[in-house]
Amino acid sequence: MAGVTRLSVRNIRKSFGDHEVLRGISLDAQDGDVISLLGASGSGKSTFLRCINLLETATDGQIIVDGEEIRMVDKGGTRYPASQSQVDHIRSELGMVFQSFNLWSHMTILQNVIEGPVHVLKRPRAECMEEAEALLEKVGIYDKRHAYPAHLSGGQQQRAAIARALAMKPKVMLFDEPTSALDPELVGEVLRVMRALAEEGMTMLVVTHEMSFARNVSNRVVFMREGLIESSGAPDAMFGTGASPAFRQFIGHFGNPQ
Repeated sequence: MAGVTRLSVRNIRKSFGDHEVLRGISLDAQDGDVISLLGASGSGKSTFLRCINLLETATDGQIIVDGEEIRMVDKGGTRYPASQSQVDHIRSELGMVFQSFNLWSHMTILQNVIEGPVHVLKRPRAECMEEAEALLEKVGIYDKRHAYPAHLSGGQQQRAAIARALAMKPKVMLFDEPTSALDPELVGEVLRVMRALAEEGMTMLVVTHEMSFARNVSNRVVFMREGLIESSGAPDAMFGTGASPAFRQFIGHFGNPQ
């Protein structure tokens, strides 16, 4: 499927009142791309992901997921998605992993993972159970499948959240700083799962401050600044002599990623 455009974003703008957070962002993700979105706090990275996944409605612009454009209507000067059923469908194509896990605390890990496929995709429960157990094995927490989220470490909860997103068989995975809420010793276990997904060809957009992941796992690095893409390119160029002065200053806070 090389060369297939899984996600196309055109001139996305987002304002909260008078404050324009996104000022015209365009980006394409081909099948198998791993794009790291870097930038200082407040540069618009998380808002950008939330607009793609329709958790926020962009003020302007187009979003096309696997060839299907999200239809919008204007009511009284405010944009809305034209079809809730299309929103539900698009969200099933976009796996989202948040900073704070967002697991359902009253469900076991296995129940968390099968909830979407059973109730949203209306797939047979037994089939979903089998696939969920395989996913939990893949992310290394099969032995925790009957535990509740509160009994897992942060790293285990985040791996469960990744399994839950993968259970919907998304075309694109969106990661919003997936390691930022974790203790340092737990970051590696989540990054290992993400690296394995990248190696398998999953298309991923990753908001992260993990510079070594951005340099060594991504095939493209996008640097956002003040609601715009300030620069983008291959990791070797971005982290090498091709870096813009602003990006060089930004990564200087993190040391030299190897």
